[in-house]
Amino acid sequence: MKKLTLTLASLFLIIHVSNAQVGDTFPEMTGSSLTDEEITVPSATQDKMTLIGIAFSKKAEDDLQTWFQPVWERFIREADPNALIPEMKPDVNVVFIPMFTGLKRGASGSAIRKMQKDVDEKLHPHVIVYSGKMGDYEDLLKMDEKDMPYFYVVNKAGEIIYATSGRSSIKKLNEVEKMVTDY
Repeated sequence: MKKLTLTLASLFLIIHVSNAQVGDTFPEMTGSSLTDEEITVPSATQDKMTLIGIAFSKKAEDDLQTWFQPVWERFIREADPNALIPEMKPDVNVVFIPMFTGLKRGASGSAIRKMQKDVDEKLHPHVIVYSGKMGDYEDLLKMDEKDMPYFYVVNKAGEIIYATSGRSSIKKLNEVEKMVTDY
């Protein structure tokens, strides 16, 4: 997976339980995917449940690295059609959003080019780069710790049904999977 974990880890995702925003609508956020498409979440992903990982600090890298591989394995990677026992995966959207705000906005173009080169092409549609004002996102999404990546499960109506931040754990990953399969 060609520098995938390290590159994505330096950019975005995931997790410590923070239920304050559960039940709220995820705010519209528009960015450019690594396939050069403009995408707005959650409106563009309301066809099914969506996992949204956000980071706006490079210091979140270590915690992000602990999440990417398990999320890839459980939710993105295609199941082997020739497997003896078919693997059942939840059908969800997965979106990683590195946020370039403030002075970092000027670096987003070069960061996108670097990501397009370094990130496995299979992930390009899943990475949306936001470049703009932090605005109300920090308050609306309860992103209190700048050095922490955040992760949200959003239902088809665009409502947050699960929120967490910090390091990955089997317990948290199982909670995410339960949310998308039982909701």
